[in-house]
Amino acid sequence: MSLFVKKPITGLLAESQDTSSHSLKKTLGAGGLVALGIGAIIGAGLFSITGGAAANQAGPAIVISFIVAALGCAFAGLCYAEFASMIPVAGSAYTYSYATMGEFIAWIIGWDLVLEYAVGAATVSISWSRYLVKFLDYFNIHLSTAITAGPWDGGMMNLPAVFIVVCMSLLLIKGTKESATVNALIVALKVLVVLIFIFLGWHYIEPDNYKPFIPPNTGTFGEFGFSGVIRAAAIVFFAYIGFDAVSTAAQEAKNPKRDMPIGILGSLVICTILYILFAHVMTGVTHYTSFEGQDGIAPVAVAIDHMGTTNANGQMVPDYPWLNKAIIIAILAGYSSVILVMLMGQSRVFFSMSKDGLLPPVFSKVHEKFRTPAKSNLLFMVFVSLFAAFVPARVVGEMTSIGTLFAFILVCIGVWVLRVKHPELQRAFKTPLVPIVPILGVGTCLFMMAFLPWDTWLRLIVWLLIGLIIYFRYGSKHSKLRNSK
Repeated sequence: MSLFVKKPITGLLAESQDTSSHSLKKTLGAGGLVALGIGAIIGAGLFSITGGAAANQAGPAIVISFIVAALGCAFAGLCYAEFASMIPVAGSAYTYSYATMGEFIAWIIGWDLVLEYAVGAATVSISWSRYLVKFLDYFNIHLSTAITAGPWDGGMMNLPAVFIVVCMSLLLIKGTKESATVNALIVALKVLVVLIFIFLGWHYIEPDNYKPFIPPNTGTFGEFGFSGVIRAAAIVFFAYIGFDAVSTAAQEAKNPKRDMPIGILGSLVICTILYILFAHVMTGVTHYTSFEGQDGIAPVAVAIDHMGTTNANGQMVPDYPWLNKAIIIAILAGYSSVILVMLMGQSRVFFSMSKDGLLPPVFSKVHEKFRTPAKSNLLFMVFVSLFAAFVPARVVGEMTSIGTLFAFILVCIGVWVLRVKHPELQRAFKTPLVPIVPILGVGTCLFMMAFLPWDTWLRLIVWLLIGLIIYFRYGSKHSKLRNSK
């Protein structure tokens, strides 16, 4: 049997209509899906990456970088929307690839999504822990390094990171509806704080801080100038990761053919507008060089410290010192929702792969009461918690970015392939200007991938090799589709 055997579209459509006790419960509407997308998108990227990219690569033109990154996401988002409305089942790009490019490619993209979601959730949980420590310091509550950092960071284990992973996992086990409700409250909080930052900061913008808007290149590729703006786009692309997670919940949408495109494109549009305004204010209240050497929350804190008046001694006195605490609360809430959606996406991808026989059946067992993949959630709760507790707290944004860009490329190709081979299929939403939009999506994503470091490519290759070993030792032998032929 060929490695590239394809899953019949008719079978996927029948699966999407399954309402038995073995299927996922349909609880999400368009509003819940939009909130799910915003919850995944607004988080680590907006609050920590923007300042560094402005200081080291783009200057005030970080706004242009966000637009370039958004274009790549928009092309991919249009393709995701067509797939999600046509094949409304769990699994996202994995399922779409299975139907268009065959089982082997589907396995590769599914394994790639594991990297994006699982490693991403662990990494964000480590950042969540650091911000919690910073927030408690405001109230003279100082947690020991031994319980807030892993062995490679001077501690023993990162208990706060484990705590947030366990909480989000248990919430997912309880049910998607309950998770979506909590996520909606979190989204409302962090969007409110972002809007407050934009509204208050707008009055402190100094036009001179935008000069030069695109700083001249330093002579090194990627440091300001045009190359810097594009490199910054590849870096801040991490800030957009998450809208694709909406498609992993397609099987739990009440009316997926209508609501999935709204959820995917709606969350992307809203977040793009907020990102542009946020970056414009941040680089307007103070010169972009002020963000040099800052990490974590520091870039936003620096901007807030410049929202004030200069006293007689020439010192800047912030008008809104309370806003720093509010930003940290928003980051804690924002990171929580990012972890929630990543863990949800991870379990849904494994749910689909397990149902196809490519992974052990434990990953597709549905809880009789909650109708969620509870055992899968528990397994990944342990795995991600261990990773969060003991691994070094270093940034792996590039690794998550390259995995997501790779998934976007395959989705764009898949839409084009399906248009050619199955033009008769009903599509509630059609990607416009096919094949132009898919080609632009592939080109834009490849362009940004080319700007990522070579060692990021190496880690991706190693991860995929591990996945291939698992596929040929287990997946290919237990594949339900291959064994049914």
